[in-house]
Amino acid sequence: MFTRKELLKMRKLLIVIDMQNDFIDGALGTKEAEAIVDNVVAKIGQYDSKDVIATRDTHTEDYMNTMEGKHLPVIHCVKGTHGWEINDKVAAALGDAKIIDKPTFGSFDLVEEVKKICADDEVEVEMIGLCTDICVVSNALLLKAGVPNVEVSVDAACCAGVTPDSHNAALSTLGACHVNVN
Repeated sequence: MFTRKELLKMRKLLIVIDMQNDFIDGALGTKEAEAIVDNVVAKIGQYDSKDVIATRDTHTEDYMNTMEGKHLPVIHCVKGTHGWEINDKVAAALGDAKIIDKPTFGSFDLVEEVKKICADDEVEVEMIGLCTDICVVSNALLLKAGVPNVEVSVDAACCAGVTPDSHNAALSTLGACHVNVN
């Protein structure tokens, strides 16, 4: 007799967080973010596009009037702008992968998408992208809360934080919350 887990094929998902121009070399770009682009492209190449989900930070023209805008008064990722677009190399690697626009750090839509996939498959999730200390950690913790029995990992070489120190602090927090840090 086989268990449900044994009958289901293990599916590995890759979640690519906010690899957008504004976070790489635009309004909020950093040299650390620029440095991970090729790693991210290589990682995406290890997955079938049906097993890749990307997120895109998405703001509107009234960004400065939002709670986030009041705390981070730098206009970025306004829908339809070059800064909002996914980096060209990353976009080419993503191909026809699903992209979820999110208006804030974490995405409940992403959690729901993973839950739908979990209904049919045994799933492991690997996460990469920007920024480790804001959107990567937010989405990883939402996934841990929304689908607590799914194994979640983060590839540190495919992530960058606002600063190297905040990147390392986020990795420590993720590890403490049972997210595997590779």
